[in-house]
Amino acid sequence: MELSILAVVLGFLLDLLFGDPHWLYHPIRLVGALIGGLEKLLRRLFPKTEGGELTAGVFLLILTAGITTGCAWGLLYLAGRIHPYAGFALETVMCYQLLATKSLKDETMKVYRALAAGDLPGARYAVSMVVGRDTEALDETGVTKAAVETVAENASDGVIAPLLFLIIGGAPLGFFYKAVNTMDSMVGYKNDAYLYFGRAAAKFDDVLNWIPARLSGVIMSAAAVFCGLDAGNAFRIFRRDRRNHASPNSAHTEAAAAGALHIQLAGDAYYFGKLYKKPTIGDPDRPAEYEDIRRVNRLLYAAAVLALAVFMLVKGAILWVM
Repeated sequence: MELSILAVVLGFLLDLLFGDPHWLYHPIRLVGALIGGLEKLLRRLFPKTEGGELTAGVFLLILTAGITTGCAWGLLYLAGRIHPYAGFALETVMCYQLLATKSLKDETMKVYRALAAGDLPGARYAVSMVVGRDTEALDETGVTKAAVETVAENASDGVIAPLLFLIIGGAPLGFFYKAVNTMDSMVGYKNDAYLYFGRAAAKFDDVLNWIPARLSGVIMSAAAVFCGLDAGNAFRIFRRDRRNHASPNSAHTEAAAAGALHIQLAGDAYYFGKLYKKPTIGDPDRPAEYEDIRRVNRLLYAAAVLALAVFMLVKGAILWVM
């Protein structure tokens, strides 16, 4: 096994064991700071017109992705010049920090524990840390569904998609993916401030996630077999409801999870006091219950392991043929 692939595997295992270490400055925060600094600079350099903001957004995309990927590659190159195992160790840490499996579980299990203790206000607060919607008026079912949706949706861009890019191109390509994904989360909004400035990042993120999102939906559906959930229904709802979202990529894993759990997700939600009408995902075969948070986290872990196995097998087959 080549060292880069081994670094991905070890990074994956470190993430499952330890999650994000709060004592260590996360590199994605540096990417966020880079995006913020470039935004201020580019807004000063380009006119505040539709064309000017569109052009500035293209430069933001190119500069952020280029600098982030270049820095990752450069650090690995320098470490490798010192010693091959120094480069391997650094790449392992980089892969570890690009994955979010345990962090997703840890944050949503805070919601689970609050609900299990009968602490609805505490559960509302815990879920408000991981979702963008208003949570103050959510009942137990609403809080549960919000937590389940967070795990399901982020299974793709927080775990399976980064794994795919890491397996293909190691940590530099993983950082390229996360740079684009972070830009989308920071500037990819359809509001007055970012409608034009953030369009390039949002559209490129859609393109970059088109294949990973669909692979993630299939993998999550298949993974239901390994954790006692309904894989057949997961595939059925995935095929039927995977387009029930404004984003072309966001509903695939949500649909698979809703089908596996036999619950209905999504639907109308309040953001900053305003009601947004959204289609539902899945069938209301039964009400969502807080145990579904634990179930969807088991599904997340099974999907992550299955994704790593599948991607490694495909990469190994390609290398063997070559």
